[in-house]
Amino acid sequence: MSFGPQVRAVGLVLHPTKPVGGSVEAVLAASHRHPVRVLARESDRQRVPAEVETVPDARFAASVDGLIALGGDGTMLGAMRLTIERPVPVLGVNHGNLGFLVEVTPGELPSALARLAAGDFTIEPHACLEAGAGRVELATRFGFNDVVLAREGRSGGVSVDLWVNDVRYGYYRADAVVIATPTGSTAYNYAAGGPILSPSSDALVVTPVAPMAGISRTVVLGAQDRIALTVATDSAPIAVDVDGTASGTLEPGDRVAIALRQRSAQVVRLAASEHASRSRIKLSLLDLPLRPDQLLELIPPELRQRAADGAMGRAGGTAAQDAGT
Repeated sequence: MSFGPQVRAVGLVLHPTKPVGGSVEAVLAASHRHPVRVLARESDRQRVPAEVETVPDARFAASVDGLIALGGDGTMLGAMRLTIERPVPVLGVNHGNLGFLVEVTPGELPSALARLAAGDFTIEPHACLEAGAGRVELATRFGFNDVVLAREGRSGGVSVDLWVNDVRYGYYRADAVVIATPTGSTAYNYAAGGPILSPSSDALVVTPVAPMAGISRTVVLGAQDRIALTVATDSAPIAVDVDGTASGTLEPGDRVAIALRQRSAQVVRLAASEHASRSRIKLSLLDLPLRPDQLLELIPPELRQRAADGAMGRAGGTAAQDAGT
């Protein structure tokens, strides 16, 4: 994704509500130093400067040689889904909160773009789940994190039979069933007590949420295994969520087939080992019995005050510089 002859157009995928104008300007500034067009979807026309070209949403993915996702993990996942049929490198810029997929902060973006221009980065391939539900048309079929079968209402439970390679494996009766990729193993699967899979593993994981009967433990399957879940007659209506997006509803007798589709996206990594280390720390923080604001109470008051004084000093210096320009 270096700004060489092979990259003629870079696409921007914007968070639907967060202000990302500073990052858009940083991308435009970098494009002035290289013969690269900056594109956005027509639906984002009102949120980007006139200098950014817009193309119809349906043609956007086919018009770019790389994507820059400005948002959080959700925006990054959406950008990756755009590249399913034609994988191109995707760089994530974190305008969200925790962020496991995105690597670069808005302040780091100019230096990150310089490294892209120099070709100083690696590509991390990602697999996705491809789901099909027969007569039920799913609004979103591809998930880089997970496919979740959850009860639609507050009563009843999800009751489904698990088939692996056309052999009945067992059944679940639970609040939900999560089918996750290695990337998604740190999301809902992890929260439900499932294992974390190595990003380099060719596997998927099936985890019940609050199991009541049937299989009560996680099942880890290989990349080539074909799985299907059929809805039992005693099941409540099931909502299908793909990467957190409502995608359809299943009734008793319906069947959803799910397969792992390898190398479906290319994620730009500037410091892969450092990113992995930060992700491990984030997971460790999630396991602590404290909210993020309560973690501050563990810091001695004098250190908190010193940090606050330093932040005020930096803010004052910036204001003085602005006044002098």
